[in-house]
Amino acid sequence: MKKKVVSLLMVSAMLISVISGCGSSAASQENGDMETSTEAGRESDSSDDSGTVSLTVWGAEEDQALLNEIVDSFKKEYGSQAQFDITVAAQSESDCKDALLGDLEGGADVFTFADDQLMSLVAAGALEPVDNADEIKKADLEEAVSACSVNDTLYAYPLTADNGYFMYYDKSVFSDADVASLDQMLSVAAAANKKVTMDWSSGWYLYSFFGNTGLECGLNDDGISNYCNWNANDTAIKGVDVAGAMLAIAANPGFLNTTDDGFIAGVQDGSVAAGISGVWSAQNIEAAWGANYGAVKLPTYTCAGQQVQMASFSGYKMVGVNAYSKHTDWALKLADWIANEQNQELRFAERQQGPANINAANSEAVKNSLAIQAVLAQSQYASLQRIGGNYWDPVQEFGADMANGNPSGKDLQLTLDDMVDEITASNAK
Repeated sequence: MKKKVVSLLMVSAMLISVISGCGSSAASQENGDMETSTEAGRESDSSDDSGTVSLTVWGAEEDQALLNEIVDSFKKEYGSQAQFDITVAAQSESDCKDALLGDLEGGADVFTFADDQLMSLVAAGALEPVDNADEIKKADLEEAVSACSVNDTLYAYPLTADNGYFMYYDKSVFSDADVASLDQMLSVAAAANKKVTMDWSSGWYLYSFFGNTGLECGLNDDGISNYCNWNANDTAIKGVDVAGAMLAIAANPGFLNTTDDGFIAGVQDGSVAAGISGVWSAQNIEAAWGANYGAVKLPTYTCAGQQVQMASFSGYKMVGVNAYSKHTDWALKLADWIANEQNQELRFAERQQGPANINAANSEAVKNSLAIQAVLAQSQYASLQRIGGNYWDPVQEFGADMANGNPSGKDLQLTLDDMVDEITASNAK
C-alpha cells in the first residue's frame, strides 16, 4: 500500500481506564506489550449439563446461508468428538463491536467483523488470541495478518482481503481509455444521458478526494481522537482546492450522488453507466451488464490544475472469538474452520468475496474476477481505515454540502475549518 494512516501498534497507548472498565478482564502493559487476562471472566471449556457444546455465531445478514453451510460441515467434521448446538444469527459486521461490548458474556462466541474494530475489542479484552497463530501467519496474506494483529499477537482469523472500493463501468458506454479520468467519464456519461455515481453521504468514500493530495487525517496515539489538516492553506494542494474540485464534479450533468443501493438501481434501469462501490455489488452489476461489465481502479480527478489519483480506504474482514465464551477451545476451532482455505474458496464462489488465504487468493477463479483484480489494482493507492468516531458526522455533512453545491454560500475555508474542528475535537467531557 502507498501509505498507512496509522500503525496498529498505537493500541498499546489506549487509555487504561477504558480497559479496566470492561468487567472481568484486566489489561497490563509490561515491557511495552499489552497482555490481556480474561481467565476470571471465562468458565472452563466443557459442555453443558446435557453434554452439548452450545455456540452462537454472528455474521452479516447476507452471509447467513453461507455460514449455515459452513457450520454444517464443521459439525460433520467434528461430530465424533462432541455434540453441537450452533446458532447462526445476523449481526452487521460494521457495528459488531458495539453489539458485543454491550454484553460480552451474553454475546456471540464467534463473530465476523471489519478490521477497524480490532483495537477497541483488544483493549476491552474481548478477543481470545488465535491459538494456532504460526499456522495462520503462513497460510494468509501478510497484509491481512497484520490487520488482525496487535503488538505481534494475532487476535483474529483473516477472512477476506477485499474491503475496499473501485470503479465499475459499462463497456458499451466507456472505452478503456475513458475510465482513466473522471473528467472524461463524466463527459462521456453526460453525452450519453447517463450518470457516474458515488456516495458522498459516506466519509468512507469521501476519503477518495483527500487521500492522495498530501493532506492527512488519521488516528492519534490515544486510539480515540483524530488529527486532520484537510483545511490546510499552506500546502501544495489546499483544502479549498479539494472542495472546489468536488463542487465542479457535483455540478457536472454526468454525476449523481447516491448510495450503493441507488447505484445498483440505476444500473438496473439503465440510467447509470458507472459507479464507485465494492465487491458486494459485483453480482448485481455483472447480472445487469453481462458482457459489458467492467471494473478498474479509481480514476484521476482534476484538483488544483493537476490530475490527482483518487485514493481509497482498504480493509479486511476477520473472524474473532469471544474471550468470555464458555467453550473457547471449540469456538477457536469453529473460527478457524470458517476462515480456512476451503471455506474462503466457498465464500468466493457463493459471495464473490476476495480471500485472505494465499492459496485461495491465487486460484484461477479469483484471478479471473474483475472486481477482485480492481481491488488489488487500487490497493497501491489505499490506506487502512484508522479513524476515530468524530470523523464520520462532520465529513458526511461536508459531503452533503458539496453534493448540493454549497447551498448556504458559506466560505469554503470556513466550511473546512469547521469540519476539521469537529473531526479533531477531544472526546473528553
